[in-house]
Amino acid sequence: MTTSSLPFCVGLTGGIGCGKSTVADAFAHHGIDIIDADLMAREVVKPGTPGLDALIDRFGKGILNPEGALDRQALRTQIFADPKAREQLESILHPLIWTAMRAAHAEVKSPYCIMAIPLLIESGNLNRVNRILVVDCPPELQIQRAMQRDHASREHIEAVLAAQASRKQRLAAADDVLDNSGSHQDLQTKISQLHQQYLQSAALHA
Repeated sequence: MTTSSLPFCVGLTGGIGCGKSTVADAFAHHGIDIIDADLMAREVVKPGTPGLDALIDRFGKGILNPEGALDRQALRTQIFADPKAREQLESILHPLIWTAMRAAHAEVKSPYCIMAIPLLIESGNLNRVNRILVVDCPPELQIQRAMQRDHASREHIEAVLAAQASRKQRLAAADDVLDNSGSHQDLQTKISQLHQQYLQSAALHA
């Protein structure tokens, strides 16, 4: 199945603390199918999957918990500060994740779908979606929200931000920018407007 024959797809992305999950949930309430990259990343490394077997072959059984499932903290410890190990991890997981997402895309029942991909800009896979929606807010608000949500230190959140694409890079790649610095009602109004826009785009795409 070619990309053009698949339902119209909006790639949803944004930095940590910008509110991507809130936005995805709002589109879901409009009846739109959501394909979540983080969820797919967990599915492809469940016990017994080729993905987990490949990780064990590369990183050893020390990445497993006592139940035989992936211990994500143990894996993060192994790849932390080791760019080569991180690249090897990505080379194993990314093709599996994209294959799973493409399969989910082929099963979409709504007029269009949202692919929620936190690292869409960083992955360089911009051509896998029809349109890019970036959720944006001022950096200081982003940091405060992430600290509160994750119960993390400012230093930790700033380190995560430093490892992600910059705000400038995300905005440069965006077809649409959703400002999430205002009220909840303001955000919902903007999402409703985008929903109507995407319905029109999907009709032309069909």
